[in-house]
This record gives sequence, C-alpha cells and structure tokens, in this order.
Amino acid sequence: MNTDLIYLSITLVAAIPVLYRIGRELLEGNWSTDLIAAVAIITGIVTGQYLVALIIIVMITGGGILESYAIRRASSALSALAERLPTIAHRVTTNDHEDVPLDRIEVDDHLLIFPHEVSPADGVVFKGQGHMDESFLTGEPYEVKKAPGVQVISGAKNGNSLIEIRVVRRPQDSRYAQIMNVMKDSEMRRPRIRRLADQLGAWYSPIALLIAAAAGWWAYDWQRFLAVIVVATPCPLLISIPVALIGSISRAARAGIVIRDPAILEEIPRVQTFIFDKTGTLTRGKPQLVNILPAAGVNADEALAQIASLERYSKHPLATPILSLAELKGLKLLDADEVSEQAGQGLNAQMANAHFAVIGRKQFEGRESLPALPPGHLECLLLKNNELVATFHFFDAPRKDTRLFLDHLGPRHGGKRTVLLTGDQQAAAQQLAAQVGINEVLAAQSPEQKLEFIRKANEQGPTLYVGDGINDGPALAAATVGIAFGSSSNVTSAAASAVVLEPSLAKIDELLHLGIRLRRIALLSTVGGLALSTIGMGFAAAGYLSPLYGALLQEAIDVLSVLNALRTSLGDDKVDYDQG
Repeated sequence: MNTDLIYLSITLVAAIPVLYRIGRELLEGNWSTDLIAAVAIITGIVTGQYLVALIIIVMITGGGILESYAIRRASSALSALAERLPTIAHRVTTNDHEDVPLDRIEVDDHLLIFPHEVSPADGVVFKGQGHMDESFLTGEPYEVKKAPGVQVISGAKNGNSLIEIRVVRRPQDSRYAQIMNVMKDSEMRRPRIRRLADQLGAWYSPIALLIAAAAGWWAYDWQRFLAVIVVATPCPLLISIPVALIGSISRAARAGIVIRDPAILEEIPRVQTFIFDKTGTLTRGKPQLVNILPAAGVNADEALAQIASLERYSKHPLATPILSLAELKGLKLLDADEVSEQAGQGLNAQMANAHFAVIGRKQFEGRESLPALPPGHLECLLLKNNELVATFHFFDAPRKDTRLFLDHLGPRHGGKRTVLLTGDQQAAAQQLAAQVGINEVLAAQSPEQKLEFIRKANEQGPTLYVGDGINDGPALAAATVGIAFGSSSNVTSAAASAVVLEPSLAKIDELLHLGIRLRRIALLSTVGGLALSTIGMGFAAAGYLSPLYGALLQEAIDVLSVLNALRTSLGDDKVDYDQG
C-alpha cells in the first residue's frame, strides 16, 4: 500500500502541471491530440496504472525536450553563424590599432583582419591582398581573392594574410547581422502548414476516443480502453512539422536564401503562375552604357557628368554603368541637394541651381520625339528644368541559364503560366521574351499596374513573383510567394517573403525544391505517424497490446516521425538542370 501511495504521489506531482496546461489549451479552444494524452493520464491514475500514466507524462514532457534538441540540430547552420562573428574588432589608430567592441565600430572606420580571423563588418579592402572563405554566407565552396577595392562581407574568414578594410556598414547593419535577425524572426512565425497538423489532430482525437470507448465497452475492460488511448497519444508526433520547417529554413540559409515568411514553403508546391521582372532577374543585371545621345548644343561628357552626379545616390541597376563610365573618363561630379527617388517617379535632385531628373521614356511621351530605341536595349532620359538634356541607351544580356530555368518550370515544378512583367519598353521586353521562351509579356508597367496584375492572377491560384528593383516592392508583397534578388542593403525588405542574397536562377530552383521536399517530408511524418498509430490502436482494441506496451510503441512511432523530419536540414537541393 505504501508503494502504491508513493507511485500515486509521484504520478500526481508530475501530472498536475501537464493536465493544467492541457486544460488551459482546451478552454482556449485548442482541441489537439493533447486531449487524448489527458484522458490517458487520468484513466491510468483512476485504474491504478501509474507506470503507464508516468510514461505518457514523460512522453509529453520529453516531447518538448526532443523538440528543443531537434530544433538545435536542424538549426545547426544558424548556430554556427551566430558563433562565428567575433565580439571585438581591431580598429586602426594613428600609430597602431586598438581592440574595441563591435557596437563602437562606425562607417569609414579602418579595421585590421588578422590571418584566420573573421571579418566583423561589411567593408572594402583598403590595404593588403589575400583570400577569404565566404562559404558560410554564399554557399560557394571556395576562397575568394581579395585586393584593394574588393568588397568583404561580415562573417568571411580570412586566409593567411593581414588585410585592412574600410567599413561600409556597421556590424549591426551588416549582411551577417541582418541574416541572423531575419532568421530569428522567421523561426518565430507559425505558418499554415503547422495549422494543417492541428486540423489533422482535430479529427484524429475524436475518432481515437470513439475507438477506445468502443473497445472498452465491447471488452467491458478499462485496460482495453486505456491501451487504445495510450497508443493513440501522438503528442510529440506533431512536432515533426515545426522541426521539418526549421530544418528547411536552415538548409535555405546555407544556400544563401533568407526565408522571411516560412508559410511560403507550404505554398511553393502549389504555384502554377510564375511572374518575373526583367532587368536583374532574367537578365544579368549588369547593363552596359552603349550610347549617349545628347540634345542639340549639349556635350556628351557634360551630360554624362550630370547624370552620374545624380546616379551616385541611386540603387537603380542603370546607376552602376553610368558611374563606371564617368569614372573611366575621369569626369568631375557635382554636388546635389534634395535628392529623391520614389517608385514610378524617377530620380530627382537640385544641382547647380537647377532641377535635374532621370526618368523613363513613358514619363516623357507627348513632349517631343525621341531617338529610336534599338531592340533589346534599355534607356533613361536626363532632364534639366524639365528640358531634355540627353538620352542614354544600355544593353543587358540575359542570364545564361534563363531559358533552361524557364523550360524547367513546367515539367518539374508544375508551372502552367510564365509572365514577363516589367517597367521596360515593349520592344526590349518582347525581344528578351523571344530569347528565353516567354509568351506572355506586359511591358512599360508602373508599380501600380504590376500590383493590379498580380492581384488578378492571385484569384486564379497561388503566384510567385521574382524581382530586384525598388519598383518591385508592391508586387513582391502582393504575390503569394515574393522573392527578391537582393544584397545586404535590402535583406530586411518587408515586401519579400524570401531574399536570394546572390542573384541566381539556380537559387530560385533550389528554393522551389526545398518547398517540395518540406511538404513531402512533413506529410510523411504526420500522416505516416498517424497511420502507424491507427494500426497500433487496432491491435490494442483487439487485446494484443497492454497499456504499457502500447505506450512504448507510441514513443517509438514519435521518435521515427521526428527523425524523418530532421531530413529537411540535410541533403542537397541544388539545381537539377544543365546550366550549360
């Protein structure tokens, strides 16, 4: 009797917090499979099966421990990223250098990176040459050569040489820090696929209780009822879905893909409409300035200096070739004031006591005739006090794997519709579409028009939009899955649900495969686990399993389910088409 009292006391002490938590969830309307666990615990205590009740309690509380371990295992890449960044930096002083905390580092500070140390901030090499390992952030398994003027990303590990860098972003604003912040935010979100598990539990729980009640009534035996309930207790089973989810987020991070909204991993396999911006997405994003057509009485180099003076404040893809050519020519740039760049309104500034603007052809239509735009080319116009100064023509070649990637969408990813949705002119868009195999083209689209098109497309099913420009924000936010081709400057853009750090269509393909693989593994863990539990219930209902052996069987099923979910953090989901 004393032994039974001891077991009862231990069981009650362990059961009270578990039953309290489950009861609170039930009162909140969360009728999950924990209800079965509560019934099993209470039945075990009432019938004197204290050991069985304790096993159920251990199974529930152990599930939380197992989940924590699984998340740590799946998030090992993120942990490695967090541990990789140093806590101090070697800031150059007048005579030597000083060690300072990262929060004291400012833009334009000069830092020394000793051999085999990790860069604490984004910067540009000022002195020294060598190689750095950037694989933790880019996924590329080789070292990158560094020389004066070459960018260095935070988290990159230095080789054998001493390198001095000039800081271009504070450590807390760096790519490295932003990745970590976005990843933490992503892990806190609860996507729809987890609610799918709740829905499965909502119908599974009453069915399991009905089977248990029928078996107990038929056999007129509480032990039979308890055995069925114990086998039907898959409380740790459903943690396989968040484990699978976080594993996929971790796997994506290692590939240089930051997933801001984990829900897209569920939506990706359902996408049939793929929509793409043009410049920097299907093209290389590195247009070359091939022609300057100045207005009458305007010198071409003078016009180039004026537009370069504005474009140095812009992040538009055409800014880089303009600035490169101006630098090559050694042109002196002017100071500008009141610089503004808003989506659809061009680049505006006050400079040399005049108002300058850089706009597109569509904004200038109706004023005067413009030079013909060669097929496949891009252009921008420079205005001074609302008068045309010069027209600039650019050419941006398509990515070498664009055609292969687009051809791959249909047979491998269920793509039924591909659309080129761009703000560029019709001729350039049509020529690119013909090269890469897109039949549906909407050119000269404003951000508002892009947004309206995607909203209408969403009515027909999930959409995926890929873009990289500042004009793509509304479209990225409206699409079911919005993917931004970005760099460290826009990782935290609220518009995109995922950001590909190193622009590549192969990375998009990796993300698509990750979504497909996540859904397959998550459903296998959930549905497979529930199926095994149902089979176990049949044996228990027939009297072939005691409550104790039923509890042990269910624990084994739960472990198998979680181990299967861990597979999402492993493997290789790289592009599976020939990139030529």
